Amino acid sequence: MFQKITLLMLVLAVVSCQKKESVEKDKIKIADWLIGKWENTSPDGVLTENWEKLNDSTFSAASYFIKGKDTIHFESILLSQKGETLTYIATVKGQNDDKPVEFPSTAESDKQLVFENPKHDYPQKITYTKGANNTLTAEISGNLQGKPSAEKFVMTKK
Repeated sequence: MFQKITLLMLVLAVVSCQKKESVEKDKIKIADWLIGKWENTSPDGVLTENWEKLNDSTFSAASYFIKGKDTIHFESILLSQKGETLTYIATVKGQNDDKPVEFPSTAESDKQLVFENPKHDYPQKITYTKGANNTLTAEISGNLQGKPSAEKFVMTKK
């Protein structure tokens, strides 16, 4: 009898661990709509974000702003599922000693992703919103030099 109970508990433990693992890996799938090349062209230059899936738990992106022949801003991004939390990890060339900054998700849906890090200088909040007609709005916001600030970038899928 003891052996049967032990075997049953072992089987239950294995099954529950497998189910939890698959649920955890499924969380990043809510962000599948990010995958692709996104672009915003304005008189100031061209902003591009190119998102790709690296594996079951990580997406990566290169974000850059080009004016003429000059790259004004370059950022590498990882969107990683750590446990049950999606984390946006940004490394901006020339900022934060070129070290990555993490923004854990605070809200996720099939149309919007919100990431926040109140300890970061600026931005403290990053929001991606899926729009109609293959558009995406990226917004950064927070306090900049003690004053509320926000910037929106509407990009089109290419």
